[in-house]
Amino acid sequence: MTPIPTTLLLNGRVHSPTHPDATAMAVRGGVVAWLGSDDVGRRQFPDAEVVDLDGGFVAPGFVDSHIHVTATGLTLSGLNLRGATSRGQCLRMVAAYAAARPGEPIWGHGWDESSWPENGPPSTADLDAVLGDRPAYLARVDVHSALASTGLRRLVPELTAARGFAPDGPLTGDAHHLVRAVARGLLTAAQLAEARSAALGAAAASGIVAVHECAGPEIGGLDDWLQLRALDHGVEVIGCWGEAVTTAGQVRALMEQTGARGLAGDLFVDGALGSHTAWLHEPYTDAPDRVGTCYLDADVIEAHLRACTEAQVTAGFHVIGDAAVSAAVDAFERVVADLGVVAVARCGHRLEHLEMVTADQAAKLGAWGVIASVQPNFDALWGGRDGMYADRLGAERGSRLNPLALLASQGVPLALGSDAPVTGFDPWGSVRAAVHHRTAGSGVSARAAFAGATRGGWRAGGVRDDNMGALVPGAPASYAVWDAGDLDVHAPDDSVQRWSTDPRSRVPALPRLDPADDLPRCRRTVHRGAVIHG
Repeated sequence: MTPIPTTLLLNGRVHSPTHPDATAMAVRGGVVAWLGSDDVGRRQFPDAEVVDLDGGFVAPGFVDSHIHVTATGLTLSGLNLRGATSRGQCLRMVAAYAAARPGEPIWGHGWDESSWPENGPPSTADLDAVLGDRPAYLARVDVHSALASTGLRRLVPELTAARGFAPDGPLTGDAHHLVRAVARGLLTAAQLAEARSAALGAAAASGIVAVHECAGPEIGGLDDWLQLRALDHGVEVIGCWGEAVTTAGQVRALMEQTGARGLAGDLFVDGALGSHTAWLHEPYTDAPDRVGTCYLDADVIEAHLRACTEAQVTAGFHVIGDAAVSAAVDAFERVVADLGVVAVARCGHRLEHLEMVTADQAAKLGAWGVIASVQPNFDALWGGRDGMYADRLGAERGSRLNPLALLASQGVPLALGSDAPVTGFDPWGSVRAAVHHRTAGSGVSARAAFAGATRGGWRAGGVRDDNMGALVPGAPASYAVWDAGDLDVHAPDDSVQRWSTDPRSRVPALPRLDPADDLPRCRRTVHRGAVIHG
């Protein structure tokens, strides 16, 4: 029998809960075979292929628990408006992009008027002035509203009757979904395939080995999801399909049709704060006549949750505003009362974003085993007393958003993600944002944040193997090698000891994640033993 080749990684720093002072790791057949010191490794595996890590930091591969692959790829290869600092600059960027691609439809993403001096986006007339009759779809940074040129609007006959229609401003709700579907239909199959590959390549280059694609009929559609599912890339794609059902039979049929891991993800109960579409109990501070939008009523939420629980399938919802969170928690409470805690908890149901949650709600979710799929970079971008949250909700109400410490303290499992293209692939930045929350007391420890970005992602994807997301003998060899500089050892009380002074603490080291520190740079990403980057 031909022996299985062994790869021996030497001269590194390996993040392992069982071997926290390891400098070497052996991989055989896509599995971690051994961890220890360089000299022992050389003696134990004399015929192995040797990889000199040159001091690199080896850590479990990240799992991004909430992304939209094709939309992310279209941003990477298309018009990225994140850099626009004013309405005028946004329009100039649109005009320049259009001039470089005569005759093509325009797909863009990322404008955010909340920090512009005008505090308002371009109008439809503004777009038409620079684009003429060309179709253009320009999603806001949160992807819950979009600008659409007249050239695109006229391709959607039913648009003016749709909820969320605005004749000269951003489209939301059903109107947004209609124009997005038509705009996507104008793109070629080659453009979409290139976008998917670009997004997964960028994920791998960020040390990410698996992503949770939050797909659905109103997001990319079934064809987009099936094309992505069939793509052989190397980054593992875990599917969440956001479509409401009412019976266990419908659950099983959709699961068979889609091949998804659950009927969860972006099943929208509400929208987003930046677009004034997150559903609130009290009006927006900067829009006193608005409380956001409810997309799913209480009966639909409960029916979906009940059907998935009866079928023992993961259910989940997109909830951001406090009224949306309350609607979801109330539905959970009714289903728990009827079917029991065990029936609910074994399904691993999840709530996406969960930005406005009370202590009482967090305690209930923890008791019911509901997973919080959260995006700490939201707080880094929009938190603080002078951020977008404070603009929309006032400083006091805005400071209560994304309470990661509260959720963790009540036993709610955390799974970290980017919601790309809303934020970019930056897993170490996400871990740092979770630690250095802009509201004092709302952050979690570095160890908890890192676990949420690795093992938490596998758990949220329905993987119950305790070895997944850890570098221990017998675990899949899914890891990344980083240039990480100095490491900090976070002791059990979360005090920090320098790696170089006390490697005997028996606590795995992590990179320094203070706000002024450079974040690690990915050299190589490996998933189940196969190199997918570097």
